[in-house]
Amino acid sequence: MYKVSENPFKNRVSTQTVFLVCVALFATLYIVSNIMAVKVISLFDIFYFDAGTITFPLAYMLGDVLTELWGYRTTRRVIFITLLCNILMVLGTQIAVWLPSPDYMAETAAAYNHVFGYVPRIVFASLVGFLLGELSNAWVMDYIKRKMHGRRLWMRTIGSSMVGYLFDSLPFVLIGFAGTVSTHDLVMMILFQYFSKLAIESLFGTPLAYLAIGWIKRYTDYKPELHTAEE
Repeated sequence: MYKVSENPFKNRVSTQTVFLVCVALFATLYIVSNIMAVKVISLFDIFYFDAGTITFPLAYMLGDVLTELWGYRTTRRVIFITLLCNILMVLGTQIAVWLPSPDYMAETAAAYNHVFGYVPRIVFASLVGFLLGELSNAWVMDYIKRKMHGRRLWMRTIGSSMVGYLFDSLPFVLIGFAGTVSTHDLVMMILFQYFSKLAIESLFGTPLAYLAIGWIKRYTDYKPELHTAEE
């Protein structure tokens, strides 16, 4: 009896599902990083950086995955959608700041207002830095991919991040913290943010990008010709 071969894509995860998960994580990490950025961390009173530096490179890693698999144009749309999500976050938290609270919750309300009253400045700084950084990161990664004919992923992730973090860290720190910390601390924040993000990207982000891209190509119904045809 003739045996019909099994469809190799039958039990594979839908690429659309994986794409939606990547977009959701990308937007979430960006929003979380903006909230964490309110706190400035000091190491030995020498190095200063905002707490969002810890999670922000993971958003860049997902940006690399999106660009590698779905192309620059799709990633650019995701970036603008993420910006919209952050604007909605600011509007929502600000409405809560303006609304009155009962007297017995005064201490909690004061803490909330103190944190989220500062978030709009951080988010505005992050919007500028993120827009410049992520767009330049995605563009450079796509450019290197075309020049290298799809080879050497590590060169694309790290090389694009070197450009992206420069356009991100400089405007973010200047807009977000100028006038609130000393000039020395401001310079140290810029330098430490840039090099620490690049180190996190190199040591953790790039290996995670390799794992994510490899898993998606192997275990989903991803087809490059369908997702990059418009690029």
